[in-house]
Amino acid sequence: MSSDEIAVILKSFDAPDEARVMEKGRFEIVHLGGVTIGRATYEAGWKWSEHVGPSVGATRCNVEHVGLVLSGAATAAFDDGRVVELRAGELFYIPAVPHDSWVIGDQPYVSLHFLGAEKYAKKG
Repeated sequence: MSSDEIAVILKSFDAPDEARVMEKGRFEIVHLGGVTIGRATYEAGWKWSEHVGPSVGATRCNVEHVGLVLSGAATAAFDDGRVVELRAGELFYIPAVPHDSWVIGDQPYVSLHFLGAEKYAKKG
């Protein structure tokens, strides 16, 4: 295989393929090598049921997530009363069952999403 046949693609969240903007946050999408990767950036006070849900016509998120928290902290809160904290440096899996989420504290929350990004915060 020659070097002309080896395609290396570089992308950055500084120039995402798509950005889903909401009050107190944004979710940026990059398509790379057949994978869709998302970056969530939420301000203090952000809550899924208040800042995303109304725009997608839902009270809870039903998207399956696999991700990595880069900074800050947030929750995954399930209808059975369980509230799980997601903190910087942690990898997470959240199943496709109804859940809410909100930022903990006064620091911004940033995470990468390796599964579920294509469906997250998408209208229709």
